[in-house]
Amino acid sequence: MSAASTDDSIERLARGTLLPSFPGASAPRWLLDELEKGLGGVTLFALIGNVPSPEALTALTARMRKAADPIITIDEEGGDVTRLGGHLTGSPYPGNAALGAVDDPELTRRVYRSLGAELAEVGVNLNFAPSVDVNTAADNPVIGTRSFGSDPELVARHAVASVIGTQEAGVAACAKHFPGHGATVDDSHLGVPIVDADLDLLDRRDLLPFRGAIQAGTQAVMTGHLDLPDITKGVPSTLSHAAITGLLREHLGYEGVIVTDALDMQGASGAIGIPEASVRALLAGADLLCLGPKEHQESLQAVLAAIEEAVRIGRLPLERLHDAAERTRRMKEWLADPAPAVVDRAAGIEAARRAVHVTGEFPGLAAGPLVVELASSGNIAVGPTPWGLSPWAPDTVRAEGAPGEARSLLERATGRGLVIVLRDAHRHAGQRALTTALLQARPDAIVVEMGLPVWIPESVVHVATYGAAAANAQAAAELLGLTSAP
Repeated sequence: MSAASTDDSIERLARGTLLPSFPGASAPRWLLDELEKGLGGVTLFALIGNVPSPEALTALTARMRKAADPIITIDEEGGDVTRLGGHLTGSPYPGNAALGAVDDPELTRRVYRSLGAELAEVGVNLNFAPSVDVNTAADNPVIGTRSFGSDPELVARHAVASVIGTQEAGVAACAKHFPGHGATVDDSHLGVPIVDADLDLLDRRDLLPFRGAIQAGTQAVMTGHLDLPDITKGVPSTLSHAAITGLLREHLGYEGVIVTDALDMQGASGAIGIPEASVRALLAGADLLCLGPKEHQESLQAVLAAIEEAVRIGRLPLERLHDAAERTRRMKEWLADPAPAVVDRAAGIEAARRAVHVTGEFPGLAAGPLVVELASSGNIAVGPTPWGLSPWAPDTVRAEGAPGEARSLLERATGRGLVIVLRDAHRHAGQRALTTALLQARPDAIVVEMGLPVWIPESVVHVATYGAAAANAQAAAELLGLTSAP
């Protein structure tokens, strides 16, 4: 084999590991050229305009498939993390916290099968879901309602159901964020969270759902940028041979595709840059590299150059790229024989209604209550997704959560019922302070929590939806009499 053909082989294998992004709703020429040269695929992001509508997305994925046979990925969890139109209107499917609250694995399977069917219709073939993190840290800033719950066995049974449901629709599932992002109060978008757990604790808690997902046949597992001092010794799991090859491949026996969480995140590349993080992730055992929403042609070329140089100097064995290519090939082979499912949005609203939990004696509401929604800072994973009850209560008042707002709000609520809508109040002192001030004057007010119901005021009617998706909001609106069930 000539040196030129060897170089071509290295370059094609390196391309095959990459999932870059691109702006807009049409595939740029550079991307189509890269696909023809063997690019592994793409990751779609609503934030950069890839998903203006399902119709536009269908046309986009069809155009890419004329150039090659790419892996087309998206981060569609349902619930609060939604990209498939839900970023504009809110998802018609509740997220994992609501499904865990219902605890009906067959219903979870239905929801994920329908979600998978919607993805298949628009040409997405790998979904970065489900999140199978066990959310044991109540103040977790990035998981929260994305988790099925804090009980490892509950999370595990729903991990199984969600993987099976997704893949019954012919879409590959991707269990995340290995080895578990639920026991930390830090966000890996902003740094390297520490998970202080030895192997025994991991086996009993965080790894249990991944075992279930693997046994259910998940086509992919996504790594999290997490430091486990006892195991990774200060190295993020995404870049750690001990985590990826040691824990996931050898300890859990996983043989499928391993994909990284976005490498632009500070937890992966903040100290070393994306090209170096890419090389280290491949050395650790990853097969596909998600680069991030702003990593386009220039980043792609820089990463390619870094991988090729690592191979040429003997730092990265060529066999590692062949190994990654073989796993990706097997996943594509699985995708080539889909069993299409039917969209079943009724499963979404059924799950949302069953998830609603009421504490206290619900009195019903007089017509025309004042609905007050308290501002809630989101997180990077969720993004600017609409939430709340305003579609059913057009004169809803948005409040920032300052105690001084109480007087004017109480004046507006004179002679009317009062509904206070919160989102993760346990994480927002302003929400708690203003709610407390309002309840002192109006103990008859109804509190609706659309995040995790960790903070529940005493002696109050409290409604927990376990999520802020459109389906969760509709279920709450029906209970409050703001709309009737169809």
